[in-house]
Amino acid sequence: MEITQTKDSNLVAKLNKPVHDLHYSLYPHYFKEYNYKAIKEEFKKLIEKKQFVFLLVEDNQQAVGYAWIEMKEYPESAFKKSYEVVYVHQISILSTQQKKGYGTNLMNYIYKLASEQGIDKVELDYWVDNITAKDFYDKQGFVEYREVVYKQL
Repeated sequence: MEITQTKDSNLVAKLNKPVHDLHYSLYPHYFKEYNYKAIKEEFKKLIEKKQFVFLLVEDNQQAVGYAWIEMKEYPESAFKKSYEVVYVHQISILSTQQKKGYGTNLMNYIYKLASEQGIDKVELDYWVDNITAKDFYDKQGFVEYREVVYKQL
């Protein structure tokens, strides 16, 4: 297994399909159906921004998943101290390749990358009904420290 940085928006868009389809199935009110062309164009724009990093997971030279992370800096204000985090926007592993350790290896790579940058916190969020993500991040040792709620009007 190998993890490398990628700028290939075509490949990232293809690997995005499992996580996007899951989001669409859970929350069709918020998410559009998967559209490879539109998603590829969106990733093409994101990949060019220096704060975003896209990590590719390959096994036997076959792409099996990716992570989209951001080096994020929260500035100091009158209310809060400044701090930096590595923010995980998405992890997507092909459905046929899940439960084989690729997600865990990706997270370990992200922890190492954060540490090398002098960053001691990794943040992420996931949709409440995404039990697979909740269970995975629980196993990774993530703890809740902020909760987002809404009221539909």
